[in-house]
Amino acid sequence: MKITFYGTRDYDHLYFDVLAADPEYGCSIRFLAANLDKDTAPLAAGGEAVCVFVNADGSAPVLETLAAVGVKLLLLRCAGFNNVDLAAAKRCGITVLRVPGYSPEAVAEHAMALAMAANRRICKAYIKVRNNNFALDGLLGHTLYGSAAGIVGTGRIGAAMARICSGFGMTVLAYDQYRNPALEGLVRYVGLEELLRTADLVSLHCPLTPETHHLIDADAIKMMRDSAILVNTSRGGLIDTHALIDALRQRKFAGVGLDVYETEDSQIFEDYSDDVLRSVVVPVLLSFPNVVITSHQAFFTRTALQSIAITTMENARAFAKGEKLVNQIE
Repeated sequence: MKITFYGTRDYDHLYFDVLAADPEYGCSIRFLAANLDKDTAPLAAGGEAVCVFVNADGSAPVLETLAAVGVKLLLLRCAGFNNVDLAAAKRCGITVLRVPGYSPEAVAEHAMALAMAANRRICKAYIKVRNNNFALDGLLGHTLYGSAAGIVGTGRIGAAMARICSGFGMTVLAYDQYRNPALEGLVRYVGLEELLRTADLVSLHCPLTPETHHLIDADAIKMMRDSAILVNTSRGGLIDTHALIDALRQRKFAGVGLDVYETEDSQIFEDYSDDVLRSVVVPVLLSFPNVVITSHQAFFTRTALQSIAITTMENARAFAKGEKLVNQIE
């Protein structure tokens, strides 16, 4: 099978090169630096599959172009698929496979790191010390031990975050449409409203769907404690950015940690250090001293990259050999 690999970064070669050389997979990969969109979709001609990440354009026009040049398989090297028009993929005869879980602990650990950095003003403290300023003004935080954590979404990543919070000595509340039996005795499932009103730390780990879009809106934020810490390592669209900014201006939240945010798709994984950002969201959010933002890097560990590569190549092999597709999205 010939795979056109879009949005290639140097770190993608660490594991995909090794696996592509394994005859067991029977795949050859053409790596492209360009991301998948309507202009680059024709570059997949001559291959049966394309491999993309979470920031690729999976809209109907792009999928139609891929189908027209002979592509039958869309390999997502990520868990999220809200960027793919699944109805269009089905109409075009393109099978969509994803990586449903890759080192969930990596994402959960980053979520807690964001919570701690925002809570204890780590970024501000670092800058102060770099400037030989050892005063503690502006660095006051909250002790997490004995407080309540609220986990929204208790899949693999949410479950990992629940275990971390429990290890911090926190009472763990959880909200999900489906209860995770692995968390029995560790968390207490409650309604979303109770979680928002009670939790000192709210961490989002649910997928972005029409039902969860702006799950954290102005009304939800009003329910939360003024001293709460809000963390999002899932999808930016879970939080209404304008409502969040308005709340921060009213001195809501002890801290906010974001690895994802709305409008990020046009700039994630790109270097704009010598350019001007197209979106005003990041500069505005970073103007608040209690906000920490990272660049969609929660997944970014060697363990996770290896897991992504293995699962992606296993998906390709299963499709090529006509085996059962356990990671198919329909």
